[in-house]
Amino acid sequence: MTDAELKKKAGAIWKALKKDRPDPKIALIYDTPFNLLVAVILSAQCTDEIVNRVTKDLFIKYDRPEKYYTVPQEELEQDIHSTGFFRNKAKSLRGMAKAVVEKHGGVLPSTMDELIKLPGVGRKTANVILGECFDTPGIVVDTHVKRVSNRLGLTEETDPVKIEFALQPLIPQ
Repeated sequence: MTDAELKKKAGAIWKALKKDRPDPKIALIYDTPFNLLVAVILSAQCTDEIVNRVTKDLFIKYDRPEKYYTVPQEELEQDIHSTGFFRNKAKSLRGMAKAVVEKHGGVLPSTMDELIKLPGVGRKTANVILGECFDTPGIVVDTHVKRVSNRLGLTEETDPVKIEFALQPLIPQ
């Protein structure tokens, strides 16, 4: 398939998606960009429903980024236990919060380059934050986007980053 044919096919898919979901909303409940980042980190291998249940209390208890890295690791692990992979997630949250405070004055950075330097943040997570909080277009490549973009013939790539870059010229910003 030529580049022009791919772009036309992607355009038709995009148009159908926009018709079916004209105003898509993120399922995670949050009140600040920092809290969304916490929720996205917790969402790995977990349902949004469980994350929203956990963050309801978490965002009250940890009302400032400093609280994530000053609390004992074990206590944070217990607070997020039901999201699964709680040890790694707690470690990521602690490192991310500390970096946000120490390197960014407690304010979540708003660029891909700065976000992906934070512990526990890759391109997929950064694209969620950038799109939802900073109105910066990006393609969030999760398991579903990977599977569907391959099945629809938009790319043969299997690596999420390569898929992201393959889809960028095909999808309107």
